[in-house]
Amino acid sequence: MSQPLAERMRPHSLEEYIGQKHLVGEGAILRRMIESGRVPSFLLWGPPGVGKTTLAQIIANSLEIPFYTLSAINSGVKDVREVIDQAKKNQFFSTNSPILFIDEIHRFSKSQQDSLLNAVETGVVTLIGATTENPSFEVISPLLSRCQTYVLKPLDKKDLEELVQRAITEDEELKKKNIVIEENNALFRFAGGDARKLLNILDLIVEADLSETIIINDKIVTERLQENPASYDKNGEMHYDIISAFIKSIRGSDPDAAIYWLARMVAGGEDPAFIARRLVISAAEDIGLANPNALLLANACFDALKKIGWPEGRIILAETTVYLATSPKSNSAYLSIDAALDFVNRTGNLPVPLHLRNAPTKLMKELNYGKDYKYAHNFDNNFVNQDYLPNEAKNQKFWEPQHNAQEAKIVEHLKKLWKDRY
Repeated sequence: MSQPLAERMRPHSLEEYIGQKHLVGEGAILRRMIESGRVPSFLLWGPPGVGKTTLAQIIANSLEIPFYTLSAINSGVKDVREVIDQAKKNQFFSTNSPILFIDEIHRFSKSQQDSLLNAVETGVVTLIGATTENPSFEVISPLLSRCQTYVLKPLDKKDLEELVQRAITEDEELKKKNIVIEENNALFRFAGGDARKLLNILDLIVEADLSETIIINDKIVTERLQENPASYDKNGEMHYDIISAFIKSIRGSDPDAAIYWLARMVAGGEDPAFIARRLVISAAEDIGLANPNALLLANACFDALKKIGWPEGRIILAETTVYLATSPKSNSAYLSIDAALDFVNRTGNLPVPLHLRNAPTKLMKELNYGKDYKYAHNFDNNFVNQDYLPNEAKNQKFWEPQHNAQEAKIVEHLKKLWKDRY
């Protein structure tokens, strides 16, 4: 069985590598390191399909040093220690430390990352970690401080054009076929700057066409991908569609649908932290003040997931998903901040009323900063009727309560305080 096009086209040298000129172009930082023959530990941060794994392999090939690879999805502390022990044995046969490449290092737990520290610090291995998440949030500080971080960018149109042209003229299978690219807008749009996805799409379209001349245009690409939505990238292309269906199912109060889409993401290898982050957002955006506990639970889910890890973390995600889906819904807080931002954009920086200003110095007090401010706790019910908005915004309303039990209680409380204002 033939290898997928993306694997057949995997570059083996910097000359074949497409994109990331800011890192590997002439005079760029990683190229200079490779040419010097000395590469320190570093992290590659960027979206899927931009060449993180390939770049690590090219560096190892260029320096002719042992290359070990671990995937954070299915490796534990024991696997890390075994690789480090193997690397120690190989130290005597090379002037450079072996490279340990860890894909999706952001999925490593704290204990797994801790197990790397000594080996990285003492030079037993040169760590190259790949991550699609911000290392500042996902990588422990001691490890982060020992690694430089380099950001990889999605491939631009010029890079994608070069990749397609190289594929149809150099790949042993494709160059046997007469491929005519009439349009590439849809091809590049669906790829989204992801080289692997682009080649998978190209492979899918070519394999499905038995014509002597294979035409590729926007209409054909769109039709083929709609017919085979998951064929060309089972872990990537449906990523945004499925998370969209997941969030909309929660918003629509359908726990069965929400759990189904959660299962699709879990089965497809989606990053659990990505799901947890979206649950936190949904709790604030879609449930909001109708059930303020939703945000607390979603945030606890995020924290617990980091402590528990995988696969038990799926249970925590499921509990939170069902809770959010079955909660009453309100987006009043979400709408209120957008309304206020719109007002700020239209009116600019309105002055803070003098009575609300801070007055830490004598001069400020002489300028009446803080004068006539009424301290709410000095009044009955810890409330006093005074203005808190700029004069130009006195009659503005940004928060509009919605019809649910929790916000009805809030409105009842505010009416007792403000009378006719709410």
